[in-house]
Amino acid sequence: MIELVGFDGDDTLWHSEGYYQSANGEFERIIGEYVDLANARLHDRLLATERRNIRLFGYGAKGMTLSMLESAIEITESRISAADLHRIIEIGKQVLAHPVELLPGIRAAVEAVAATHRIVLITKGDLFHQEQKVESSGLADLFHRIEIVSEKDDRAYRRVLEEFNVPAGQFAMVGNSLRSDIAPVVQLGGWGIYMPYHVTWAHETDTDFIDHDARVVQVESPQGIAHAVEELQARAAA
Repeated sequence: MIELVGFDGDDTLWHSEGYYQSANGEFERIIGEYVDLANARLHDRLLATERRNIRLFGYGAKGMTLSMLESAIEITESRISAADLHRIIEIGKQVLAHPVELLPGIRAAVEAVAATHRIVLITKGDLFHQEQKVESSGLADLFHRIEIVSEKDDRAYRRVLEEFNVPAGQFAMVGNSLRSDIAPVVQLGGWGIYMPYHVTWAHETDTDFIDHDARVVQVESPQGIAHAVEELQARAAA
């Protein structure tokens, strides 16, 4: 039986990626003043820089901002002005300061699962920013534990399960990213509840994991989460 249910934070409990998409739009407008965007492969080059820098800067708005600055200098061949570099820094600050807006119905969904299971919040990104989001969300009191990790991989999930003294087969993870929330858990022998968000960072779509795996239930909104946990309970019992 499933004893522990994990929840992702960004784009599972609260909106996040939309703010990053808006930041990318502002970045594009700035760089468009220097180069022909049609030939610059701006998004591909920025994504490549962000991926290269994850091990140094981690995930989140601060890493995004540093990667934008690096990309801006490279793409414009150092022609970008100090004023426009400052504009990019301001873009990053705006993302860090965005309000925390819960997905409709998510609090009721978390409360429903918490009524029958121990629950843990497992989110990745910049420590300060994630702590601020958790505090502003008003959901912290519902979780038995809050884990902010630098990467969501099998090592991170294994550590959390060991600390809860729960085998992987009795753990289910709710999230919007197959790459980070679902695949590592299923590969450990756990269960996944996949709730796609309407927009996803390209890095998080880089996976060959199949979402119709028998250990995964897909839901379209928070209202389906509690039922999905029950469905996984039945599958686990079988």
